[in-house]
Amino acid sequence: MNRLSSSLYQLFEWITRFAYLNVLWILFTIAGGFIFGFFPSTIAMFTIIRDWLKGESGSALFPSFWTYFRREFWKSNRLGVFVTVLSIIIVIDFWYMHILTTSLTWTHIPLLVFILFSLLLLFYLFPTFVHYDSGVRTIIRNAFLIMLIHPLHTLLILICLASLTMIMYVLPSLAFLFGGSSYAFITMWLSLHAFTSMRKKSTT
Repeated sequence: MNRLSSSLYQLFEWITRFAYLNVLWILFTIAGGFIFGFFPSTIAMFTIIRDWLKGESGSALFPSFWTYFRREFWKSNRLGVFVTVLSIIIVIDFWYMHILTTSLTWTHIPLLVFILFSLLLLFYLFPTFVHYDSGVRTIIRNAFLIMLIHPLHTLLILICLASLTMIMYVLPSLAFLFGGSSYAFITMWLSLHAFTSMRKKSTT
């Protein structure tokens, strides 16, 4: 009975942590005027998730979040410029294919490939940012290489995120409590496996 109570306590503790982290992510994003707050708050969230996955879960959540938010504010927003530009290009490509043309042809294949690779790259950008102490250009290059080298991890990310999206669609209230933190956990967890695999291969 004590073991069951302890397990339930730990379960509810982690549920509370994920909900609290998600709320902090939303509040800090709003506090930064969204434009300047989204990327540092997202990096802070991913960094805390990485700490948890490495077994470092003893620190108080709010002070840790605030520390990471301040420390990575400018660097994360430089990455944000790249993500914003890439997102605009993706939207323009979609608009071109679905609005300006009546049907898809072989000429759209390069655009579709670009969109696919760009979306997959976005999955790895934040995990790579928090895991490697590198400049923004190096982070983008490394994220792209990791995406290419580990197609299985990329497929698992897609499957997990698709399942998560279906759950959030059925229960939209969960999106407010766990949307960001659960997305960060899935991508960070699988990315860490990819990083570990790369490190093992480089040492053999």
